[in-house]
Amino acid sequence: MTTIAPSITVSRHSTPTERQAALYAIYQQVLERQPYAHERKHLAKIEKEFLSDKIGVRRFLKELGHSQVYLDNFYHNSSNMKFLECCFKHFLGRAPMDQAEIAYYCDILMHKGVVGMITALLDSDEYRKAYGCFTVPFAREQGCYASPRAYLESNALNQELNGRRGRSIPTMYWHQLGLDCEAGVCQPVKQNRSAQPDLIESNLSNLNEAAIADLLRLLGAEP
Repeated sequence: MTTIAPSITVSRHSTPTERQAALYAIYQQVLERQPYAHERKHLAKIEKEFLSDKIGVRRFLKELGHSQVYLDNFYHNSSNMKFLECCFKHFLGRAPMDQAEIAYYCDILMHKGVVGMITALLDSDEYRKAYGCFTVPFAREQGCYASPRAYLESNALNQELNGRRGRSIPTMYWHQLGLDCEAGVCQPVKQNRSAQPDLIESNLSNLNEAAIADLLRLLGAEP
């Protein structure tokens, strides 16, 4: 993996100014913005503990990810699959690699809940190797991608703002389903309107039956 942005690391030797900068970076990475005033009230306790060096980066991320502030922004108004994609972006700095990875973490989400799923990401070997306990997560690039499209869509995910391309369909399924999600709501591509049904059918035909069944199941529909 190569970094897109410089990493920020804090330790017991970090100054208050350095910890404040790290806190700012965490919010930009995880919430994709700084908290609003009313949200800061809910985060005040863990902020104080982080700034006073009582907890480190990874513990702060767990508390933030489990908080009502994070869940209100990314879980309660999104599909499970889109929420998973956001969690990968926020905590691992990348998009999900494939449908199998989404299915694996979706199973954790359904059986262990949001807390269990986010904890699994932050306790994973990948997270520990990439960030350890003291580095703020950042957007990462993979050494190689399955296709040029995978590269473009992964970069789009890391650079987009919350909700820009909708809250239901993960980035990796846009083109497979023949959808345009640029306006925040996914719909068939605008070009050649008369050919839209054929376009979607063509895209779906490129998926095997098992992949289609898994996709529909993860979206909450019947295959």
